[in-house]
Amino acid sequence: MHNSDNCIQATLTINNSVHDHENVSEIEGRLSKGTVLAFDFGKKRIGVAVGEKEMRLAHPLTTIHGEMTRQRFEAIAKLIETWQPVLLVVGLPVHADGTEHELTQLSRRFARRLEGRYRIKSVLVDERYTTITARSALGELGIKGRKQKPMLDQIAAQHILQSFFDCNYATT
Repeated sequence: MHNSDNCIQATLTINNSVHDHENVSEIEGRLSKGTVLAFDFGKKRIGVAVGEKEMRLAHPLTTIHGEMTRQRFEAIAKLIETWQPVLLVVGLPVHADGTEHELTQLSRRFARRLEGRYRIKSVLVDERYTTITARSALGELGIKGRKQKPMLDQIAAQHILQSFFDCNYATT
């Protein structure tokens, strides 16, 4: 369900500069194959998804629970050790009109910390509507209300990663 209009959104690198998709493709050109991990950052939970650049297909992986930074990064370190990603994608939360809200700066900081700790390129991607889309997808599977909570963030991360693949590695 790729909508090319969604690709008008800019992909942002961690230094907060906006790159058009030609430049993003240039940046990523060196890394045409390999695993990508994506994160839907939140204050209480971080959803994680995984995908392969070559296949351009994202899958939900896990949800990291808790507010303690040390525990979160320990869990992320284990995922990085296991999956050996070549790129990290972090959802950048903004309002529907593109303006920032309280989690925007926290997500940027999270992306910088990931890149600094693990020495793996981190890219921020507009994550508008991913939670709504994740809720809808779970609803279509018959998973409703509170039963969605354990999976919601990792499904949102899956949508973030799939959006990244669709916008940056689309075939014509």
